[in-house]
Parts: sequence; structure tokens; C-alpha cells
Amino acid sequence: MLRRRPSLLIRPALDDDLLHTTLAELRPAPQLHGLGAGSTRPVWEPAARLLHGTGRDWDRRAHRVFVLARQLPTMVSQRWAVDRPGDGDALVLRACVETLRAPAEGHAAVRAAERTCLRAADACPEDPTPWLALLSLMHSCAVPVKDAVPVWGEAVGRAPWHRTAYHRLLEYLSPRAHGTLPDVMDFAWQAAARAPHGSPVALLPVAARVELTAHRRGASPLEALGASGNWSEPRAVQEIDVALTGWFRTAAPAHAEAVTDLNLLAFALTRAHRPDEAAPVFRRLGRHMTRHPWDLLPDPERTFVYWRDSLTGDRRQRN
Repeated sequence: MLRRRPSLLIRPALDDDLLHTTLAELRPAPQLHGLGAGSTRPVWEPAARLLHGTGRDWDRRAHRVFVLARQLPTMVSQRWAVDRPGDGDALVLRACVETLRAPAEGHAAVRAAERTCLRAADACPEDPTPWLALLSLMHSCAVPVKDAVPVWGEAVGRAPWHRTAYHRLLEYLSPRAHGTLPDVMDFAWQAAARAPHGSPVALLPVAARVELTAHRRGASPLEALGASGNWSEPRAVQEIDVALTGWFRTAAPAHAEAVTDLNLLAFALTRAHRPDEAAPVFRRLGRHMTRHPWDLLPDPERTFVYWRDSLTGDRRQRN
């Protein structure tokens, strides 16, 4: 009997099984008349339990809060904030939800979201997440970089080398957002050069080069023709080497968005024609794929599977 190849795992929770289970638990069941119908417990209880259990792991907390904010029905955070107005976790989640929705709702909503972020920061003074929510709001509202950097500083002041904080400012500095190419590359190189051994910030220049590739593809057809060549530049070789030796080959424990970083690294290694070094990255990924950066290539899922299966030698991918 032929064995069916397991499907790819492309999910917002990445490899965070507790977060994935919480999202499934909070998803309205088709047979019910709404989220929480037929249950005597508060609708927000699974989210509260998850965030309480996350504790002071600021890296994983930010990942979980932002995924919950994007994926859950809005009424979950609304109900939680109403039922527990002094709960710091409820305020932080509500702040993230409001920063996602406010830019499309007008100036008054943006100001209200800003106030919620600051209230959340007061309620959880050691947590960088409210400041990252405020940074996202400023990004969406095209606030100048010079005004956003102090907010980023509040986040990294609370959690130095916070992976999400560095990637959020990288996105802000991108020429596709509010910065320039020298801005984004200089920030990435300097951050990686100072990052502690084992920090995922070592991968930041690779992420910046992926951003450069996306920028070139969106700029003009002529620039897009040269986008693939930027992975063979001497500087690109050095950036990938730093990511491998400074993060991937270290004994550092996996961080919350390691799957995202592994996809960035696998993409870079295949673009740079370094298959031997890409193979162990794909082995570590197994079935976990992220849409980006593979969406920069035609047929992303097929491309990912081709490289993974070709390089690992396991056509069945039982992982």
C-alpha cells in the first residue's frame, strides 16, 4: 500500500504546540451558536492559562500574544478586558489587538490604541510586549523612524537581544516601509556583530538581505532580474557564515520563532547554492514551513519540498 506523504505544517503557532492547541480550543465550533456557547467557563480562559504559564519568557510571550491577537475573534480580548480590567495579561493582549485594528478605523482609534499600550506597559512594567505593540502601531501609521527608535529602546531595555524587537525595527527600517537600504543593512550588520554567541540576532543580516530581495522584486522588472545574484556577493557569504556559526551551530536552546529563522536560513542557503550546509537546516525543519520568504519564489510549497527532500534524502519526511 502506498504511504501518503504527511502534509507541510504551515501554521501561525509555528512549532509551539501549546499555542496551537489554545488557538484550536478558542476557535468557534461549527455546531455551536458562537464562541463559548454551552460552556460555563469564561471564553478567554484558555488564553489566560497559556499566558500565565508563559511567565517571564519574554521571547515566547511576545510570540504567543501577537499570534493570539491576529488569530482570535476580537470578542475574546474584549470580554477578558471587561471581565478582568486590572489583569496585565488581558491588557497586553488587548493592546496588541487594538494596534492591529486601529489604523483602519481612524485617528480616534489610533489614539485609543496608544493609550491601551501605555496602560498595558504600566500594568506589566517589566514586559517588552506592550512597547512592541506600540512600535507596530507607529509602523502602521508611518511615524518617522526617529520617533520610533525610543519606543524600540524601551523594549530592548527590558529584554536585551529580544529577537522580535530586532526584527520589528528591521521591518521599520526597510525601504519597503519607512527607511532606506543603508539604514536596514547597517542596523542588521551592527546588531549581529554585537550579539551574544547563540543569539538569533546573528541571523539579522540574512533577514535584511531577504528584505532586500523582496524590495528589488517589487521595485521594477529590471531590478528583479538581479535579485538572485545578491546571494553570491562576498558580503552575503559572510552574513550566512555568521548566521551558521553565531546561531545555527551553537548549543543555544530553541527560541519561540526558531522555525521562522530556520526558514530564512534555508532559503538563503539554497539561493546561495550551498546545499551541503542547507541539508541540516532542512532536517531540523522537517514539516515546518513558513510562507515567507518562500513566497518570493514561484510555487513556494513545491519549491520548499523539492529542496528539503532532495537535500535530506528522505522522500517520505516522516518527521
